[in-house]
Amino acid sequence: MRIATWNINSINSRLQHVLDWCEKNQPDVLCLQETKCVDEKFPHQRLRSIGFEHIAFHGEKAYNGVAIISKHPLGDLQKNFPGDVEGAPKRLIAATINDTRIVNAYVPHGTEIGSDKFTFKLDWLARLRKYFDENFDLDEYVLLCGDLNVAPHELDVWKPSLWKDKLHFTKPERDAIQNVKKWGFIDVFRQINDDIREFSWWDYFHHSFEKDLGLRIDHIWASPPLAEACTDCWIDKEPRALEKPSDHAPVVAEFL
Repeated sequence: MRIATWNINSINSRLQHVLDWCEKNQPDVLCLQETKCVDEKFPHQRLRSIGFEHIAFHGEKAYNGVAIISKHPLGDLQKNFPGDVEGAPKRLIAATINDTRIVNAYVPHGTEIGSDKFTFKLDWLARLRKYFDENFDLDEYVLLCGDLNVAPHELDVWKPSLWKDKLHFTKPERDAIQNVKKWGFIDVFRQINDDIREFSWWDYFHHSFEKDLGLRIDHIWASPPLAEACTDCWIDKEPRALEKPSDHAPVVAEFL
């Protein structure tokens, strides 16, 4: 099964990018973040027309939003954390596909170090760890993917000394994401690619993409038995070079 994750930065603005990429790469499952689209306007018919018969989305106008599009049936669909209040930001969607529990997350950005939104980000990551503690076992097939908005390691940052005290790479954020990973997840990109330095996000300024001044903040993590079944994982930079692209590139993993 080929599973991909992509922060698309508005599904309706970049629908053709998604359609073309899916036609070329043929994922079985594509998890999208930052869809920026209310559910009533999600382009499910266009996606079904290229073979994705099973689609779940959880969106809001102009901000956030997550979706799972799949060629296989979706079971036990969940939107947001259990117990989230009505109107909570739409940042998490989960479903079971072929015995694998897929959790698609769009972790809060944080906005500014020390701000209320930064605290919200750290709290949200703590809730994500608690969610896995309370709902899953390590011997199950569990996959966490999405825009986690943190670069966990120096290898995930183009210049660590420059980013040391900047958002996405601060110690509190890295500690918080490491706490999630310590549930038992394996970063399958690192499992496959060792110490390679590659990125999944580049800002829109100063020719950052052309200079490869990026961060690896989009991830696919798997529970131990699922990680053993992973045969490949890569970042596809090609869509980032398109006209008016998302600032993120897809990350793809294959499992037996």
